[in-house]
Amino acid sequence: MEKKYPELQRKSCRLRRLVLDMVFRARAGHIGGDYSVCDILNVLYNLQMNITPETFGKKGTDHFILSKGHSVEALYAVLYDKGFLSMEDLESFSQFGSKLIGHPNNKVPGIEMNSGSLGHGLSVAVGMALAERMDRTDSRVYVVMGDGELAEGSVWEGAMAAGHYKLSNLCAVIDRNGLQISGTTEEVMSHANLDARWRSFGWNVLRTAGNDIEKLDRAFEMAKECKDKPTVIIAETTKGCGVSFMENKAPWHHRVPTQEEYLLAVRELEEKEASIQ
Repeated sequence: MEKKYPELQRKSCRLRRLVLDMVFRARAGHIGGDYSVCDILNVLYNLQMNITPETFGKKGTDHFILSKGHSVEALYAVLYDKGFLSMEDLESFSQFGSKLIGHPNNKVPGIEMNSGSLGHGLSVAVGMALAERMDRTDSRVYVVMGDGELAEGSVWEGAMAAGHYKLSNLCAVIDRNGLQISGTTEEVMSHANLDARWRSFGWNVLRTAGNDIEKLDRAFEMAKECKDKPTVIIAETTKGCGVSFMENKAPWHHRVPTQEEYLLAVRELEEKEASIQ
């Protein structure tokens, strides 16, 4: 299959616009983390995983967990793009009675696990990967975590179990944007020697540019080639990626754009999409 990376780069711009509209309309959301993780979700759902509305939940399909559940707007945008959700669903985000709340919940088509309480996703993914191995399927399990989330002890319990069982059908992705709600990750809880930490738990460790569609795709392909241990991809991303005045700014972890900022962001995203050849 020919992989048309520019087409997906343009799609990332459109996904970010959907996120912008959801957050601006609802006056709520986590746009900074949405934008850093957007390209990762784009590559997973459009190049790597065999999840579709028709196959979701059936034996032999892949599994996805967004452990950093506060970035759910990006996931909703991707699920809309893949046909799981309607535009009416997106427009109901964070409204009274809507199933599209501020964290993933399994009442939403395409979502298997309620998440948002940080640190739980990896352990659940370990269980899924073990189950798929026992059933002798080719299914892979993907889980996306935030770098701030790595301060949770349960992450390392899951990492130890995955390494022990050599779960080569498990791929974890760390959205390494370096910022969390209270500042930089290095100020809150340092991630020095992060590669060595994961290797010490028996993981195959890869690093890549987390906002580069082609490099992400290559990293996921490399993860599939590892047959004797789980893989973690440390995806070096930019918080707020795609809108200049949001990039690398901690306050955009949980800030809603003003009308003026919304219009500026729309213009930047449209110009960026039009410039991709």
